[in-house]
Amino acid sequence: MEIGICTPSHVGDIDYVVRAEELGYSHAWLADSQMIWSDCYAALALAADRTSRINLGTGVAITGTRPPSVNAAGIATINALAPGRTFFGVGSGNTAMRIMGLPPHRIAQFDRYLTELKPLLKGEEAMMRHGDREIPIRHVMPDRGFVNFEDPIPVYISGFGPRSLALAGKHGDGAVLTMPRSPAVMEKVWAMLEADAPAGFSRDDFYLTAMTAMIVREPDEPIDSPRIRHECGAMVMASIHYAYDQWRNFGQQPPNAYASIWEDYTNLLDGFPEERRHQRIHLGHNCWVQPEEEKFVTADMIKATCLVGTQDELIDQLRALDEAGLDQIMNLPSFDPRFEVLEAIAEKIIPYV
Repeated sequence: MEIGICTPSHVGDIDYVVRAEELGYSHAWLADSQMIWSDCYAALALAADRTSRINLGTGVAITGTRPPSVNAAGIATINALAPGRTFFGVGSGNTAMRIMGLPPHRIAQFDRYLTELKPLLKGEEAMMRHGDREIPIRHVMPDRGFVNFEDPIPVYISGFGPRSLALAGKHGDGAVLTMPRSPAVMEKVWAMLEADAPAGFSRDDFYLTAMTAMIVREPDEPIDSPRIRHECGAMVMASIHYAYDQWRNFGQQPPNAYASIWEDYTNLLDGFPEERRHQRIHLGHNCWVQPEEEKFVTADMIKATCLVGTQDELIDQLRALDEAGLDQIMNLPSFDPRFEVLEAIAEKIIPYV
């Protein structure tokens, strides 16, 4: 199994990607959310200039904030800087859209977007929908180093449920998943990916990545020790942010593991004006925990949202998931202790999986 990193795009944090390459991480996924972090393509360009081996791409780019032509040109530009090691992760954009008070793309919109995007990533012509018109478009000057379509750009599609995972199987070279807990869960994921897959779909050729905060616990250390809470608390809260958006917008009840914190959390957000609540929900998203939210980073929530275990436990779990078809763990710890986690995973996990 390969181990990659995901990081909030930060034009001043390229040393993190450089160090990940030095330590043997396979991929660096730079997250895309315009109203929280730096522009992902600016950060990717800087990372491409300072690295030579690690695979670089969006983790994940958002469909609702850029037309397919813009995302295609952006990642093809990175492919000119990092030929043969550029990939394109893409999703409908819960955080990026919700933080602007807008919904992410629905399934039909996402399907249309991916249909338009795929030929553009190969330098081929696509049909762009504009109002009631279908307009043929392509990059008309792909030579002279502006972009690179010669080296393939694999497309990894983010999916959380049956319909989005079906789109990943239909359009993608791989998929980005929430963390599966067992080989049995992986088999259910495969069934969803294959629901609308084209003829010739092969599990062996389809690349699966799961995003989590993976933390190595000492044998006698509580799962909610101050250190572990510090290193994975941002992932816990990002998961709660997502659950709140699903509940707020669709009436979807949170997972059972959230029951002990849910009333207090919703009461906290009720204290913010409705017209600006979308700005508050994702504050600190996948970077740090707001002081008033520390109480929600409980042992139960860590177990439900992160991958925490002793060295032996993590190695055993990763090997079992590898056998079930998971190709990569994309690790996203909290921002401040990210280098400590980077070093620990490189020492205790990467050599053994």
